[in-house]
Amino acid sequence: MKKQLLLLFLLAISFGTYAQNKGNLFIIGGGNRSDALMKQMLQTANLKSGDYIIVLPMASTIPDSGFKSFSAQMNKIDNHQVKNFNFSKHDVNDKNWIDSLSAAKLIYILGGDQIRFMKTVLNTPVYDAIHKAYKNGSTIAGTSAGAAVMSKYMITGKQLLDTVYKETFNKLWDKNIEFEEGMGLLENTIIDQHFLKRNRYNRLISALAAHPKMICIGIDEGTAIIVHNAKAMVAGDSQVIRFAKPIALTKTEKGLLKFNQADFGIFTAGDVIDILP
Repeated sequence: MKKQLLLLFLLAISFGTYAQNKGNLFIIGGGNRSDALMKQMLQTANLKSGDYIIVLPMASTIPDSGFKSFSAQMNKIDNHQVKNFNFSKHDVNDKNWIDSLSAAKLIYILGGDQIRFMKTVLNTPVYDAIHKAYKNGSTIAGTSAGAAVMSKYMITGKQLLDTVYKETFNKLWDKNIEFEEGMGLLENTIIDQHFLKRNRYNRLISALAAHPKMICIGIDEGTAIIVHNAKAMVAGDSQVIRFAKPIALTKTEKGLLKFNQADFGIFTAGDVIDILP
């Protein structure tokens, strides 16, 4: 049933107004990767004979262990080749690796630190190869930090006005959230991960206040959104939160954020979400 729903979703939106990219995004909120969720990722990628999977582990502090864990799970449920391309330890200009990356039908970005990942790939042929693969029909997947990097405006996790790191923000202040440039695979959508598990409402509301014309999506652990252009379908065990369109957004003299109301929705597996304003 899930496979049929996924195929219908991808077919239906392939004929939509925003069919700029032939590929899909499979964005996981972190935590446990169930075999069922990974099978949906493989169904989304629709790998054929001779296709292969490339893992990009550059966000991780333990890239080799992360790759081994992922490849072991893939080998259990699939028979396509899984390759480890750690550009933190390899020339980002290597034409053979870049060509292979561009041709991969499934690219998977491990979790860790999204800033570390972007420092490796931004303004390099690696960045361009990922975009080329996506445009030509590949599936780009990522978990945790690998989810955060999908956005043009990437949440770093740091508070600008409170330098003590917290997994969730404890203030709703103007200009408190830090962004850096992400992969830009999502131009109009900001992603936050581990969302319900780590109670990141304040952080995502801060992101919405900073970019009120964007769609802000919080993905819980063990859960994903499957993106094809303007639509996203929820997959996995938990929920996805969507914030958009704050009305009468302003701030007090002390910088406290305020607005009258905003779009708010909670979604579960099979639900389809608009991710364009």
